[in-house]
Amino acid sequence: MKEIRMVDLKGQYEKIKPEVDAALAEVIDNTAFINGPAVKSFQSNLEKYLGVKHVIPCANGTDALQVSLMALDLKPGDEVITTTFTFIATAEVIALLNLTPVLVDVEKDSYNISIEAIKNAITPKTKAIIPVHLFGQSVPMDEIMNLAKTHNIAVIEDACQSIGAGYTGKDGMYRKTGSIGDMGCTSFFPSKNLGAFGDGGAVFTQNDALADKLRMIVNHGMKVRYYHDEIGINSRLDSMQAAILDIKLRHLDEYAAARRKAADYYDNAFKDREEIITPYRYEKSDHVFHQYTLVANGVDRNKLIEYLNSKNVPAMIYYPVPLHQQKAYLDPRYKDGDFPNSEYLSQNVFSLPMHTELDDEQLKYICDSIIDFLNAQ
Repeated sequence: MKEIRMVDLKGQYEKIKPEVDAALAEVIDNTAFINGPAVKSFQSNLEKYLGVKHVIPCANGTDALQVSLMALDLKPGDEVITTTFTFIATAEVIALLNLTPVLVDVEKDSYNISIEAIKNAITPKTKAIIPVHLFGQSVPMDEIMNLAKTHNIAVIEDACQSIGAGYTGKDGMYRKTGSIGDMGCTSFFPSKNLGAFGDGGAVFTQNDALADKLRMIVNHGMKVRYYHDEIGINSRLDSMQAAILDIKLRHLDEYAAARRKAADYYDNAFKDREEIITPYRYEKSDHVFHQYTLVANGVDRNKLIEYLNSKNVPAMIYYPVPLHQQKAYLDPRYKDGDFPNSEYLSQNVFSLPMHTELDDEQLKYICDSIIDFLNAQ
């Protein structure tokens, strides 16, 4: 059996090596390393794939979130609602811009932001909502967009884990995550479903004016060279990464299918085990399983992970501490117990290997190892 990895980037690369190597050689040959033809090609192809008018590439997913907030011209103290059960970048950019992060709880089954909690958190100072499509599954975007319209609030989708996933709205329209709100953001970190060989990110929007502003912000606030109309930053996707991403974009749906197949295997293996709660699948979203995250129900999670590691099965915890309990984000507005679902999940979730190269032999070994542990309890 092949070594089991949490993410098998080497195996994935080997399958597309001729395509990737040729694309990289072309960039080196034309020496257009910044904003070259490879960036423009990838941008155009991603726009077509997502069904959006504008893709604005940038240096990473955190920058994508930051420049999206910058484009809204918010004022210090303006409130931005997001989930407390997510990666730190979502709240980090809010704080960096002297805005006020307003954290809310998630749903216990889907791990995604609670619509009811958002409703209860909206105040006259609320200017934006950042829903996170966590682990690869869409938030119920109809409800988010209705709230935003009612209260005149901007929506920035954090699609850093969900590129390729879609959502079917009440109107019957199927849309890719990141294309529904005012702006959508993604990360091309190597382990993402669409991952570069380094850092990268992008912002998506259907709004022409926002797109113009975003392009200026990521380029030092310039529209015309050396004329700075906005306060900006330097955040670019380099041509080498764009060339790799353009190749991998062609395979993205194939990658999602492989992830779903692995998730189906896991689901079936644990369907009769009450000690393991498998991921909820929202009927309006096609989950792309950036992570396959389970809940240890009455089982010692740490002992289970230790046992798996002893069997050479990697397992991770996303995320062991919700944002409101992080030292940097301690706030007198929040106390332990205020976000019961997020706190429960942080104490009980664990994630199994999930990538495009998992085979049945590996999956059987992983599942058998977990079941052996459960049977011994």
